[in-house]
Amino acid sequence: MIKKSRFGQLLLKKGLIDESTLEKALIIQAEDESDNPRALGEVLAHDFKIDHHEIFGLLAELYAFRAIEIDLNNLEESQIKHTKEILSKFDEEFKKQLLYNKILPWQISHGRKNSLIVLAADPTDKLLERIPVRSVFKNYEIVYCRLTTLVELIKIIAPQKNEFLDLLQEAEEQLEDVDVTVKRDVDEYALDDEINKSLLTNLFEGCLIEAVRKGASDIHIIPYQRSSVDFYLRIDGKLIHWHRQENTSAEAMAAVVKDRAVGVDRFERDTAQDGFMQRAVDGHLIRFRVSILPITSAEFERRFESVVIRTIDDRNVITDLRKLGFQTQAETDFYKAINKSKGIVLVTGPTGSGKSTTLMAALYHVIDPSINVLTCEDPVEYSIKGARQLKIGHRFTFENAIRAILRHDPDVVMVGEIRDKITADIAIKLANTGHLTFSTLHTNDAPSAISRLFKMGVETFLLAYAVNIIVAQRLIRKLCPECRKPIPEEKWPAAIELGFTEAELRSGKIFEAGTGCKKCNLGYKGRLNICEALYFSNEVRNAIVQSRDEIDENKIRQIAESQGMLSMLESGLDRIRSGLTSVAEITYAVSED
Repeated sequence: MIKKSRFGQLLLKKGLIDESTLEKALIIQAEDESDNPRALGEVLAHDFKIDHHEIFGLLAELYAFRAIEIDLNNLEESQIKHTKEILSKFDEEFKKQLLYNKILPWQISHGRKNSLIVLAADPTDKLLERIPVRSVFKNYEIVYCRLTTLVELIKIIAPQKNEFLDLLQEAEEQLEDVDVTVKRDVDEYALDDEINKSLLTNLFEGCLIEAVRKGASDIHIIPYQRSSVDFYLRIDGKLIHWHRQENTSAEAMAAVVKDRAVGVDRFERDTAQDGFMQRAVDGHLIRFRVSILPITSAEFERRFESVVIRTIDDRNVITDLRKLGFQTQAETDFYKAINKSKGIVLVTGPTGSGKSTTLMAALYHVIDPSINVLTCEDPVEYSIKGARQLKIGHRFTFENAIRAILRHDPDVVMVGEIRDKITADIAIKLANTGHLTFSTLHTNDAPSAISRLFKMGVETFLLAYAVNIIVAQRLIRKLCPECRKPIPEEKWPAAIELGFTEAELRSGKIFEAGTGCKKCNLGYKGRLNICEALYFSNEVRNAIVQSRDEIDENKIRQIAESQGMLSMLESGLDRIRSGLTSVAEITYAVSED
């Protein structure tokens, strides 16, 4: 057993973490092979998504650092000017390091000895010790400040620059002179000339940086009319127009993407292509998955293509199940299901509903050095520490990998998706031979997943005793707590139809999105799930076994709901009553059910 630190013992005593989480965090910390291993607090906040303020606020208290609360709404211009003057006395490289580590030289405290007040989200950060060496300030006091406050302060006082977009802005006059005439047989030399003149490379690289900084899951690059290209970012599940590049041919923009992606052919314009790329953005290695499709247009002679780029940021992986935000009954049943030594844990829902995120958190919960964890995904998106992730390719297909898994002595297996009878049969076989198996399926709700497997050819008695739980989920946008507002009376009929009472609406605790503020995106910020978790109790298993030619989904739902399962709609209504989302979001999310 790894020796627990004094800070770890304090976290346990305060109830911020449990023994299991602390053990896993200490193992991760001990296995860190870098020259500068991470502190325990950083591991807990980053890898386990424990609230940063709860961890580091306690750390500041333990080491007797003074704490400060700053009202961002009443920040005085004189203070902003004063802090900017202090920052100007640091060299650029060291200043970038400080701001990246969320350390902000704040103000000069005048007294017997003038002292620099330095705000830090982690007051024990070793970079702080270099301030007297790398600056003119020899006396300084470290003051703890919440990470969320510091992030906003830095945005106001020293916002991050996007050097690619800055260069593009400087060259804006050149863009107006670009000839975007493109013939049917694309002139590659003319495209290169256009790319160089218009600095499209800078636009593309700048877009990648902005997507990561804004938390976009995808970038869409599509032609607009004859000589323009539109850029969209998918933020919190919605496409938002980011930029329109005028006087630019779509062929040139597509060529820029292809030149910078691995695995695609710039000169191929008539078939689908998939590739990838990676970039270091703000000190983090970010991977991007590229999808290119040929599309038609009114200009039949043009060779238009649609480009979609998925951003894969390992910082977004949730490793602590509690951070998934399941409601009480669903969380209890999910824990029971994944703590078994065998059986299938199935997560269903449409594309973009958070299925992979849920399975990642479940995997991290069960991963242990004493077991062999195998994953079979096509493509692999996130790197999972402690798991062996099979590499799918032309010679080693998904189907080959699924079959090979059985011979590789697994304890826990994740199959990216149950696609057909072959994958369904192998998942069932794994579950029935003592393996815990995780997978996904595309269905609208939990009971219909049983029907889907049955129609794939899985026998009812195998199905009943192989599955532990089926979780059907959706992602909905969270209301911004700063600008949300009570739902107005003219919108009450829709809310009443959804299931609310007039008394609930009059209470002023049922909210809708505001018009938007500087902290959100049109009234929403972030996402959370709604779900129905169908746990396979004895009664549910018996109902499946007794089915003959067709699964009685309604009967199974009635049994599950009598045992505490929330339907997708009830889960959504609970989120609305908690003030987390709006009637409009839930209506949209459950409209297909």
